[in-house]
Amino acid sequence: MTAHTPPTAPFRDPQLPLAKRVDDLLGRLTLDEKISFLHQFAPAVDRLGVAAFRTGQEALHGVAWMGPATVFPQAVGLGATWNPELVRRVGDAVSKEVRAMRAKDDRVGLNVWAPTVNLLRHPLWGRNEEGYSEDPKLTSAIATAYTHGLRGDHPTYWRTAPVLKHWLAHNNETDRATTSSSVRPRVLHEYDLRAFRETVEAGAVAGVMPAYNLVNGRPNHVSPYLAEHLRTWSDEDLLVCSDAGAPTNLVDAEHYFDTHEEATAASLVAGVDSFTDHGTDSSQMTGRLRGALERGLLTEADLDTAVRRQLSVRFRLGEFDPDHDPHGATGEFDTPAHRALAQEAAEQAIVLLKNDGVLPLARDTRIAVVGLLADECKLDWYSGTLIHRSTPLEGLYERFGAERVEFAEGVDRVRLKTSAGAFLHVPVAEGAADEVRGAEGALDPALLAGRTDLPPLTTDAAGTELALVDWGEGVLTLRAPDGRYLSVAEDGCLRASADQPGGWVVQETFRLEPHGDGHLLKHLGTGRHVCVSADGVKVADTDPEVFELVVAERGEEAVARAAAAADVVVVVAGNDPHINGRETEDRTTLCLPGHQERLLRAARAANPATVLALVSAYPYAVDPAELSAVLWTAHGGQAAGTALARVLAGDVCPAGRLPQTWYADDADLPGLLDYDVIGAHQTYLYFEGTPLFPFGHGLSYTSFAYGGLTARAEGETVRVSFSVTNTGDVTADEVAQLYTRAVDASVPRPRRALLDHRRVTLAPGATAELDFDVPLGAFAFWDVAQDRWRVEPGAHELLAGASVEDVRLRTTVMLDGEPALPRAVLTKGLAAAGFDEQSGIEIVDRTKVSGDAVTAAGPETGELVYRACDFGRGVSQVTVEVAGEGTVELSLDGGPALAVLSPAAPTSGPYDYVALSASIAAAGVHDVHLRLRGPLRLAHVGFSG
Repeated sequence: MTAHTPPTAPFRDPQLPLAKRVDDLLGRLTLDEKISFLHQFAPAVDRLGVAAFRTGQEALHGVAWMGPATVFPQAVGLGATWNPELVRRVGDAVSKEVRAMRAKDDRVGLNVWAPTVNLLRHPLWGRNEEGYSEDPKLTSAIATAYTHGLRGDHPTYWRTAPVLKHWLAHNNETDRATTSSSVRPRVLHEYDLRAFRETVEAGAVAGVMPAYNLVNGRPNHVSPYLAEHLRTWSDEDLLVCSDAGAPTNLVDAEHYFDTHEEATAASLVAGVDSFTDHGTDSSQMTGRLRGALERGLLTEADLDTAVRRQLSVRFRLGEFDPDHDPHGATGEFDTPAHRALAQEAAEQAIVLLKNDGVLPLARDTRIAVVGLLADECKLDWYSGTLIHRSTPLEGLYERFGAERVEFAEGVDRVRLKTSAGAFLHVPVAEGAADEVRGAEGALDPALLAGRTDLPPLTTDAAGTELALVDWGEGVLTLRAPDGRYLSVAEDGCLRASADQPGGWVVQETFRLEPHGDGHLLKHLGTGRHVCVSADGVKVADTDPEVFELVVAERGEEAVARAAAAADVVVVVAGNDPHINGRETEDRTTLCLPGHQERLLRAARAANPATVLALVSAYPYAVDPAELSAVLWTAHGGQAAGTALARVLAGDVCPAGRLPQTWYADDADLPGLLDYDVIGAHQTYLYFEGTPLFPFGHGLSYTSFAYGGLTARAEGETVRVSFSVTNTGDVTADEVAQLYTRAVDASVPRPRRALLDHRRVTLAPGATAELDFDVPLGAFAFWDVAQDRWRVEPGAHELLAGASVEDVRLRTTVMLDGEPALPRAVLTKGLAAAGFDEQSGIEIVDRTKVSGDAVTAAGPETGELVYRACDFGRGVSQVTVEVAGEGTVELSLDGGPALAVLSPAAPTSGPYDYVALSASIAAAGVHDVHLRLRGPLRLAHVGFSG
């Protein structure tokens, strides 16, 4: 007898169209299997030979959480390069390391959650380090490059599948799971959606992750924008993955739904395809899905839609074509090319903010390098574990020689004396291994426990001198002489056990609280105070120890000594990415922490040739007036120190540019929760003050001349050309920037808006001719009167230069565009959220499914203006759709009230709208003014008669 080979299932046939293969596999899955696929950790289906699959592998600037990997500069640093081609190569390297690491550890996933395209609207946002820029055009350019690198260039098979974070209007960590971002239509379309749209339309995005917050009163995980906008931008099946724990938040934190079954069903129907909740335990989410099916809140067809999207991604990743997947057996890890690329990226990310001629440093310069970050190579929450490490001190040693470099960290050296007269003592840890947090990899590093293999602190007569750093707002770290930080593990004991502060809940930070003649030492991770008892030094809820802080040396004393003996002092200041500003915690000020201000003042007083090198995840408001030079770089990854030293020495000419405005003072900032970039005059687009350093700013060691600006409109394109010439004597990069301004705008428009840019390398005397084809749509704005994009006719200024404020060339192009039309209120009425101007108004959800309404944001009144409303030959009645209780007052052109409408009694709920009518008399074109009082929701205003 002859054995027959079973026929190949159609989903295994690479010759078939993708849709047919997906449908075939979907049709073979049972209902229970489909449900199981909707959790982040989808199990294997052995009977079909389908492997387990995990959504979500962090890869923001290198492979994160899974152990050693190449660490590139933070995302905001990559944004500062203004170099999409470089960033594409970084994405390419990261995706190859993902594949190489997965070949050895199948916990490493191919569905990467990167990049973050949230715009850096507010510099106090704790996650500023994760975004690229405050500008949507620059953000989308960098994000598009990174996703193309992550995807790979094979026409069929993707090396990894990038998911963009975090949809939508997400720029605050304070109460992030319960706050609502009020986003007017113009801001929605022109700002927040734009970075996502242009990146998705570029064709290398597999999906998005909704953010924790609400937008216009509705959680992002049930956002109608997923269907109305996101899924219209691509022909591919886009996979929407929830953020961790967000499905549960819909009920437990936000109270938006009464039951988890309702919440889960609403998320799935809105477009969420994969639920990240309860870690690896899928039982909670699958139980909720089954409950929703049983209650009729979902159909199997709803499940099929979500599973189909996931399967589409898995097919594109080559999972079912192991013999055809060009990436399956490939991968590059920690190669010389990746190391060189990490250094190149770190060099290109450095921004020279000020220079009086002290830089570059001569070869024989005697240098003092001082500051809390001078010998640090800091990582953030989304970093991998360092394989290679370079600090500024190490870089300067290597470049100038150790004999020419003096170092002073600037920590306060202290001992802590107990009320009994003894001192805290760090026992010697004989034979203890040097462990690096996260080196072994973890699917959820938040679950990593502190070390308990080291001896707890004790007390003795001499004590141990500790290095104290105040990172701002009284948040301290204490480090033992062996370099380990004091930390608290699950047993509550205090140990010198951590290589760096870190973790989801940082266990290495403390606060000294005045108490009588001494201080209590509060451990911030547990909220408990340190106590000393017979069984050791621990944190506890009772009997806190009162300590006397005995200072052996202030940090500024050491800094002053080193600075006075040098030709030039380099102060390296900035932040620790795990302390103060970080995920879950916004900053409260732009100011440099007081400890670091002390060190900077001491250095400057001892040596006027002071260079400030800021290494930080966000901008600071520093006074550069008395400093010889100022540089900024984000935490630059494994090669950060080498890169900084090479720029200081002039081996590399700095050409990084600021990706966001640096404000001079906290008073320049709007409220953190004010998302109206137009009304609140936020970002370089609308800011009317004088920045400390403007968007796009960055100096060079050479000079450049601009010339020959021409522009002409041809059909749907504006063709712009100009030249840039290196007029100095060193080869360098210039970032040429092209902006526009609507000359006679009918509505508030950006002061200047970035159209495009080009980073070019020029030898001395060389000239680059730059050509830009700008689509006509780049000059459009969202016309709220017509609810669509419109290019305004008339003059549009074009500006070319080295920053938004350093404009070298100007010209004007005339565009035909479309004239403004008055609002057709007789036929369409007024959508309440489609206002032109507002004061004291918040946009809220009209229903839980779709639509917007408005309400007064506080106890006082809120006001709305709708310009140019055409009442034709006349109307005699106004009708408003409202819910809740309160009043709507209508007037024309700021005149007296024509109508005051109020429900006779409060409606039964916020979504139970009633129509109220009143008589008015109006004809012709007028501005409509509305005033809202009380907790009343207004959805629509209609006119008739």
